Order: sequence, then structure tokens, then C-alpha cells
Amino acid sequence: MKIAFIIFDGITWLDLIGFYDPVSRLKSMGFIKDLEWAFCSRKKTAADHFGLAMEATQMGGTLEKFDALVIPGGYGTRNLVQDREFLEWIRTASSARCKISICTGSLILGAAGFLAGRKATTHFAEYDTLRKFCGQVIEERIVEDGEIITAGAVTSGIDLGLYLCEKWSGPEAALTIRARMDYRG
Repeated sequence: MKIAFIIFDGITWLDLIGFYDPVSRLKSMGFIKDLEWAFCSRKKTAADHFGLAMEATQMGGTLEKFDALVIPGGYGTRNLVQDREFLEWIRTASSARCKISICTGSLILGAAGFLAGRKATTHFAEYDTLRKFCGQVIEERIVEDGEIITAGAVTSGIDLGLYLCEKWSGPEAALTIRARMDYRG
């Protein structure tokens, strides 16, 4: 299984890292031995609005080789929903079995057309913005509609990561990873 983690300027790193930590443990703890990922961006580095930066492991190119697309949120999503080239790049992941967002990452999924007629969630302050991109906004922490899985505000990334640990590897894997993280949420 290959995961594309999308990074961009204006990202909220906790969205990404909260999700990445439990999911990466699927590999390190032997639950999915062939799990791979890349940090994908359209440029070499991405930074949050405070300047904390990370280098991409894949710049540009297509996203079609990935099984899962993960889009975190952050203030940068507000501009990216208007960026045609960025959205075209995101659409190259249309064949991904799972399209996932944390917080306002759902706005990007929606602007790319992946949420049309679907149920989704986002950060509580952006429910109205999300409504123009999806069939129904659900005010829940995690919403799954087919291959689309969206999570609410920033700390939901950890919950979503554990949710997918269970979905991909079963309840025992999720409980073991939760215990190793000492996560009591």
C-alpha cells in the first residue's frame, strides 16, 4: 500500500503528524509490512504560516500510483481551492482507493471534485465553505462515504489515523498502536 501525504504552504502540521504517527506504526510494528509513503508537493519545501518547513520526497508528477491520498488542512487550503494547477495535480489521484482529509483538507478534496454528492466534514468554522463542494456536511469527527474519509478539526488527525489503523489492519492493530502511543482520547 502506498500513501501520498500532500504538503503545501500554509499547512497545519498537527493535521499531518497526528494522522501520520499512528498510520506509520502500521509499518514499524509489522501490521502492514509493505506500507510506503511519500510527502508530495508541487515544490521542494512546504511551510506552515509560522515558517516551520518540511522537504517533499516527491515534487510534482502524477499521484496515480498511490492507493491513498491524504490531504491535511491549514490556512493554505483557502488559496489552494482557487489554484487550478494544484487542483489538476490533486485530480491525478482519482484512481486512489481512499481519499482522506483532515480538517480543511476536505475543501481541497471538494474543489478537486471528489466530494460531489458525498457526505463530508471539516473544521467546524468552515462548514459553510464545505457545503458548496459536497452533497451534505456532517458535523461529526469522522465521516466515511465510500472511498472518501474526512475528519473534523486539527486534533481529529490522531483519531482518524487510529480509525484507519483499524480499517486497514483490524481492531487488535488499532488497540495495540493506541496503547503504544498511550493515547487516551
